[in-house]
Amino acid sequence: MSPHQAGLRQLTAQSGGRALPLIALYPTDALEQPQALGPYTVRAAADAPVRAGVHPVVLISHGHNGSPLTHRDTATHLARHGFVVLLPEHVGNSRSDTSLDGTIARLELRPQQVRDAFEALQQDAGLGAHADPQRRAIVGHSIGAYTALAAAGGAPVNTRFDTPLEAPRRLDVTRTPGLRALVLLAPAAGWFMPPASLHEVTVPVLLLRGEADTVTPAFHADIIRDGLPPNAPLHEEVVPGAGHFSFQTPFPPALVSPAFPPAHDPPGFDRATYHGHLNRQIADFLEPLQRPYM
Repeated sequence: MSPHQAGLRQLTAQSGGRALPLIALYPTDALEQPQALGPYTVRAAADAPVRAGVHPVVLISHGHNGSPLTHRDTATHLARHGFVVLLPEHVGNSRSDTSLDGTIARLELRPQQVRDAFEALQQDAGLGAHADPQRRAIVGHSIGAYTALAAAGGAPVNTRFDTPLEAPRRLDVTRTPGLRALVLLAPAAGWFMPPASLHEVTVPVLLLRGEADTVTPAFHADIIRDGLPPNAPLHEEVVPGAGHFSFQTPFPPALVSPAFPPAHDPPGFDRATYHGHLNRQIADFLEPLQRPYM
């Protein structure tokens, strides 16, 4: 049984002079109700008061041209367990805006949008006083994991594969203060191959990858493991039978079709059952953030 209910509100945010769509979920004592958000339903109390106290903050960075709501069950689980959770829709690299495809700007602006989302939370009249800027974490899926590593101090380099019209160079990425942990799901990490660097990423990392992932296969995890500082606090697991999209919340039946790969898993993998375990695992990994940072 969850200790709290989840509240939900839309926040006003900008990044680089453009509107940054941003949803916050958070612990509340108000009763949850089904909330329709496009094709998805989230059980939460809309615009309810936040539960008293100052809470750690987790931002979830979605994958390439994706949606933050594909991680809605993870977000609500964390909110019910005492976290304020931010769900930004990355400008230029989301389901509704693909304008940055194939550009260096996509790689440089994603970490900036993460920092801007955290700052928008701190400035929010209803939630800011309840969000601890010294107890932050990022959960990132696919390129969202790249985003998390860059925000935590990684120094990436673009690649010929990703930006064929641009020569490789060290990217100008924005670091987010107050980060205490990262959760990397099916991480895309090619931008951290040498001469790139992960030497300044020193926070604890939980890395989960799918055994049957053909989008970001095992060598991406190798890049992270080999690039982190010696004795880095890294916990890595291979999820038996999981594919690249198995870390996303199961999709509504209306979205399940042969033409939509994210809704499907390798044969024999039970995504719904796995997500019960995944959400508990992430909450347990982030539990130390519930203690005030000293």
